[in-house]
Amino acid sequence: MEIKDRYTVDIVPEENRHMSYWDMFATWVGANANNGTWFVGGIIAACGFWGGIKALIVASSISYIFLSLVGYMGYKTGATTMAISRASFGIRGSIVPSMVNVTQFVGWTAVNTFIAATSMSYILHSLLGWPVYGQPGGNKGLVFGILVMSILHLISISSGQRSIQIIERIGIILVIIFVLWESIVVFRDVSFSQITNWKVPNMHKMPFGAAIDTLAAFNLAWVTAGADFTRFTNKKHIAVTAPFIGADLGVFWFAFIGLVATISIAITSGVYDANNSDPSTIANRLGLGSIAMIVIVLTSMTANAVNLQAAGSAVNNMFPKISLKKSLWIVTILATVVTFVPVFVGSFLDTFTAFLDYVGMVLGPIISIMCVDYFLIRDRNYQAKELSRKGGQYWYQGGIHWLAFVLWVLGVVVYLLLQKINWVEDYTGATFIVMILVGFVYYLVMKFNLNKEEKHVN
Repeated sequence: MEIKDRYTVDIVPEENRHMSYWDMFATWVGANANNGTWFVGGIIAACGFWGGIKALIVASSISYIFLSLVGYMGYKTGATTMAISRASFGIRGSIVPSMVNVTQFVGWTAVNTFIAATSMSYILHSLLGWPVYGQPGGNKGLVFGILVMSILHLISISSGQRSIQIIERIGIILVIIFVLWESIVVFRDVSFSQITNWKVPNMHKMPFGAAIDTLAAFNLAWVTAGADFTRFTNKKHIAVTAPFIGADLGVFWFAFIGLVATISIAITSGVYDANNSDPSTIANRLGLGSIAMIVIVLTSMTANAVNLQAAGSAVNNMFPKISLKKSLWIVTILATVVTFVPVFVGSFLDTFTAFLDYVGMVLGPIISIMCVDYFLIRDRNYQAKELSRKGGQYWYQGGIHWLAFVLWVLGVVVYLLLQKINWVEDYTGATFIVMILVGFVYYLVMKFNLNKEEKHVN
């Protein structure tokens, strides 16, 4: 049996890569066809219908081009995204992107679990008469829901990659039925023209650039999970096109439903409240009943299967001696603890918004550096064995590539500064500008250093 040292990388051999196009497609549709996407769709309703749609198309399409690029990297190397980050951040330095990945995917798991637990409180209210979450005594149903969801997550991840594929296959069927059902109910009560002509109250308006940043943070989160799944396929077109099409379809589909459902409630009630974009609240107001709540609970598992796999892979990259299965248990338990944060903060919307700000700020520069390094500096050629060799090609200085870290920190600082500029907030958002700047500077400095090394050798 192979003994793992602290730098060992798990490379999937080609003979063990059996993930089909349908499985890959279903994984990424299921990743986005969930409660969190619905909630984001409700948040961007503050841009109005057409502003929200435009921001959704622009931000999602750009983000998932990067998902395809990282998916290709996973197919070529057979390594997870965080193991691949060793080539650009250094073997030891990849611990920092891995920590970022753990925190953000644990956070996304907590977001979906909280929404599912809220739905479960409605189910318990119907069955046992318990107070709904948000009412006096409603925390009891929420806590019970969180614990049940966490147990379901532990059961699903314990069965490995195959169980995740099964969950995604079942989940995508449930999602299709649920979305069609909700669409019928929404447009039965409110016409499409009413939704498109609805005006956002001035005090609640969201600038277009802010919507771009919100959606970029949401979508880029999946990019750092890309290779964790594409490494299980042996065909390039599956690794590149299935994630792009599946993720885009999932986000367009479910964010659209969240957008129109939230606007429809604002029209019928006369009050716009972003907190009403919570799927459980929408389903309850639309009178969809306990069956809808059960579907919300089940679809959260499809997204969290991807979230937990990515978080567990990141832990495994930091601590290779801990098996992937144990890593998955660790992140699932951690996510359970984090799910309780909104209970103490008092506002799920405020917690979720702050979380999106964090994700957008830290992920963009990491993704930009990784893609520029692989495609433009290394000419799509990483040596998989070098990813685990101390003192090798990707060791840099003491295992850390300091240039990548300096530019990552610089990117975070520039992001914070750009957000204070009115035209950035109104028109472009900061995320993609930062990614372009960081990638451009990384390319110039790396090319300069490589040319200088070549001259020195000659």
